[in-house]
Amino acid sequence: MLTVEGLEAAYGDSRILFGIDLSVSAGEAVTLLGRNGMGKTTTLNSIFGLLKPRGGRVSIDGEDVTGRDPHVIARRGLGLVPEGRQIFPNLSVEENLVATHRTAKGRDRWSLQTIYRMFPRLQERRRNMGNQLSGGEQQMLAIGRALMTNPRLVVLDEATEGLAPLIREEIWSCLRTIKEEGEAILVVDKNVDALARFADRHVVIEKGRVVWTGTTGELEATPDIKDRYLHV
Repeated sequence: MLTVEGLEAAYGDSRILFGIDLSVSAGEAVTLLGRNGMGKTTTLNSIFGLLKPRGGRVSIDGEDVTGRDPHVIARRGLGLVPEGRQIFPNLSVEENLVATHRTAKGRDRWSLQTIYRMFPRLQERRRNMGNQLSGGEQQMLAIGRALMTNPRLVVLDEATEGLAPLIREEIWSCLRTIKEEGEAILVVDKNVDALARFADRHVVIEKGRVVWTGTTGELEATPDIKDRYLHV
């Protein structure tokens, strides 16, 4: 569904990405791993057109969308849960969700009702403003908001960063449910063990380059990869 080939990106004269290759098939869960500052968020921003690539190609279902405007790329079936959540602080929970709802080519799996079933806490706080929520509730809302676009691929940047252990587990449970519903997932997070429990494949980047890619079984069989590229 999503194919990234030779992706290059820079901020001004500072090059960040040097030929990133990755792909996500329909219904597949893929992780993008690496230490801080290695180019993970830049990769996601370049995929979504939030940063215009300097080279390479991003395609969705074979269609070249490299550097297109973010709303064009989103309409091709990608939903983003950004780092820092970035929910609308002066809208209520329900307004945040309704604001992004769309039916895409007959896909209307995700609605207020299905989001509230997945996150009962959001229903309890549906009239609260975005800035009145805890960090965990904001992350639930950010995931729900992305799902309300009825995407085929959900992309999460730092899925559980800064969250308490119980909330992190709730988020992982949610992602497993999303995968079971047939959605494709591309996720960035530091919790490798939790990611390995539901992801199909992993892409490791170091200093803007892909240094390893493989299945969960292959990752577990090569602990030196974690020591070399993932542990601080």
